[in-house]
Amino acid sequence: MSIKYEQVFPWGRNFDEYCHMFDLNKADLHKKILGCGDGPASFNAECNASDGKVVSFDPIYEMSKEQLSKRIDETFKTVIDQTIKNQDKFLWNKIKSIEELGKIRMNAMKAFLEDFETGKSKGSYIAGALPALPFENDSFDIALSSHFLFLYSDNLTYDFHEAAIGEMLRVAKEVRIFPLLDVNARQSSYLKKIIVHFKGLKIETRKVDYEFQIGGNEVLIISNV
Repeated sequence: MSIKYEQVFPWGRNFDEYCHMFDLNKADLHKKILGCGDGPASFNAECNASDGKVVSFDPIYEMSKEQLSKRIDETFKTVIDQTIKNQDKFLWNKIKSIEELGKIRMNAMKAFLEDFETGKSKGSYIAGALPALPFENDSFDIALSSHFLFLYSDNLTYDFHEAAIGEMLRVAKEVRIFPLLDVNARQSSYLKKIIVHFKGLKIETRKVDYEFQIGGNEVLIISNV
């Protein structure tokens, strides 16, 4: 595993967003949760502060707090500028403006940074990349993928998606993936094929109370139980 500093564009979502994106209820939040590709999200820090059992897995965790903080500062404006160029692809109802979005994302990333070193020492942040997970079978109750699988269908192959989801199902009883759209706000071309591939398991596409990317209001849930 190797990640290049200049390839990292940190962008973190917060606890409330995770709860709505993945339709996590109070009981879910006390289960063992694995976040795959969490990046600088604050879900881990906020949930574990309330007796949660969250482990986040991402290649950027091989970087130091100082490196991540510097990279956030370096890339924040670039990501905001890209959002401005593509703001017609987003629904501005709960998040009212670009300025509010920037504040929400920066607050989440600051909370992540404050927790990162302590959390990493406790094993809450583990450096690594899908499709290989360094955990025993059935180590978790739920595995989450936020804004990674399906979203980057143009960059990550179908085989990668199949292997990654299979590996998540190996280590967790249930997998939840959000959103089901690609970066162009179209349903991922891999979704139907993935559903067919895992048809022997319990599969649900569930509407959720979260829609920022227009049309992105469904989570895919695949369960082993």
